[in-house]
Amino acid sequence: MSDKFQAIVLNQSGEQFSREIKTLDKSFLNQGDVLVKIDYSDLNFKDALILKNGGKLIKEYPRIPGIDLSGTIEESNVDEFKKGDQIIVNGSRVGELYHGGYSQYARIKKEFIVKKPDGISTKQAMMLGTAGFTAVLCAFAVKAREELLLGEKVNEVLVTGATGGVGSVAVMALSKLGCKVTAVTGKIEQSNFLKELGAKNIINRQELEAEPKLLAKGTWDGVVDTVGGNILANAISQTKHSGIVAACGNASSNKLNTSVIPFILRGVKLWGVDSVAISKKRKEFIWGEVSKIIDFKILEKSIKVVNFNELLNIFPSMLEGKLKNKILIDVNK
Repeated sequence: MSDKFQAIVLNQSGEQFSREIKTLDKSFLNQGDVLVKIDYSDLNFKDALILKNGGKLIKEYPRIPGIDLSGTIEESNVDEFKKGDQIIVNGSRVGELYHGGYSQYARIKKEFIVKKPDGISTKQAMMLGTAGFTAVLCAFAVKAREELLLGEKVNEVLVTGATGGVGSVAVMALSKLGCKVTAVTGKIEQSNFLKELGAKNIINRQELEAEPKLLAKGTWDGVVDTVGGNILANAISQTKHSGIVAACGNASSNKLNTSVIPFILRGVKLWGVDSVAISKKRKEFIWGEVSKIIDFKILEKSIKVVNFNELLNIFPSMLEGKLKNKILIDVNK
């Protein structure tokens, strides 16, 4: 077994920031309980920010980026995992505070690792990655109106930023969970794709960009919002009594122009969704549910598989909002 492997390495010296594909020795990986031979990683918006200039997220250099990874354990120092286990890592500040997935190998702390459940492959896990995982978290947050609040069935659900990495998977997951999904997008030309994912209705985001009313007609039993700003504020004002609004993004704005009225008159719940610092137990539950509510054959149509060189050329397109595909990185390609 060779001790050499390839990885993307970020470095900074003064004002000089660099990103290079390097051949490294395994001794470079100096933290973690298990050694993972990586199969796949993916490209999230946070990854693109980090690849550009560190995104103010990298505290120490050199650093291997990549916030997600999947693969097979080659060495383990703990009883919980053994050689041959297939695993998933997402969140946990991997690729920021710790070396990440844009590499052929990684050493990972045991508390960051989830065993890959039966029913999905390591490739399919990264077809979702942090974006898809967050979408499934949001879907279950919205459905909590039934399970936790013992409320009426969640039927009419709004998903904003519906063609994005989180939004598209949320449309599919909520549809599979029995909801009637209305997708909000600025890319009306992708309506057929959204309908294939399970959307029943599609509306232009411009309809939700105006200044919000204190309280609008109650339309939605639940909302998954990936964009923030006026779109989120309007969605809140249009949510029915006891509805849950799962907020997980700020693609439009991190400002929220709302009031207490929807919360105290309609009992609307604003549920912030974070996929980084959640418990391992919750991660295991979400990954265990994925095979039941995700149709990977449909998702695969929007996947583009790239190598390290191609990734370094393509990541700026994500920051510019020009990517049409979910980017999967085959680290051995």
